[in-house]
Amino acid sequence: MKVKSILVSQPEPSAENNPYAALAAKHKIKIDFRPFIKVDGVPAADFRRDKINPGAFSSVIFTSKNAVDHYFRICQEMRVEVNAEWKYYCVSEAVAFYLQKFVQYRKRKIYPAKGTLEDLIPTLKKHKDEHFLFPTSDIWKDDIPALLNANKLKYTRAILFHTVASDLSDLAEVKYDILAFFSPEGIRSLFKNFPDFVQNETRIAAFGSSTQQAARDHNLRLDIPVPTPEAPSMTAALDLYTKEANKGK
Repeated sequence: MKVKSILVSQPEPSAENNPYAALAAKHKIKIDFRPFIKVDGVPAADFRRDKINPGAFSSVIFTSKNAVDHYFRICQEMRVEVNAEWKYYCVSEAVAFYLQKFVQYRKRKIYPAKGTLEDLIPTLKKHKDEHFLFPTSDIWKDDIPALLNANKLKYTRAILFHTVASDLSDLAEVKYDILAFFSPEGIRSLFKNFPDFVQNETRIAAFGSSTQQAARDHNLRLDIPVPTPEAPSMTAALDLYTKEANKGK
């Protein structure tokens, strides 16, 4: 079936010249953005109950921009002075560059990886004598502690924010040809908002193995798995699918 509309379950990119805008113009389709999940920070008063002092850790692991935001927020709320000698181990270049919002990037000890925690392990093992602070949300995949423990890395998990479903009630009567998801939480939010959701002709695009598994767990038909060798990004996958679906129509 022809693709005329896509709902991306993330915030709209701030830059006008973004890949989604180019995709919409190329295929003359409608692309809307709506975050299916939101992040609520853990207040410092609640975090103190975990008896974790961020100032006691000179090495921090970051796997998301949310983790960066809430780490520096909690430091500020707890009046922890950020030391110029602290080291930051980041899962990707994008997360590493995001640190510029809070520290002078060139003057800091920042170690980026290529996109996954597994990619970061060799660097962490070079500093295996460190005790790492690992800021996270309340949702944590089981393979993360398994990976860290298997490599005998000493770490303390700090739950600094909660991931919760957004209110999507205003979308009840709105239909899209494709729904694009980026996390299992996004899939769960869909069914929390619409327990009786029936897929019918709606196509599902899902980025990452855990998101794809969540789609299957909810008995969704997975039409556009991402990434693939031909389409390493969501926009590339949507481009290829839309091109084929709209061919000659």
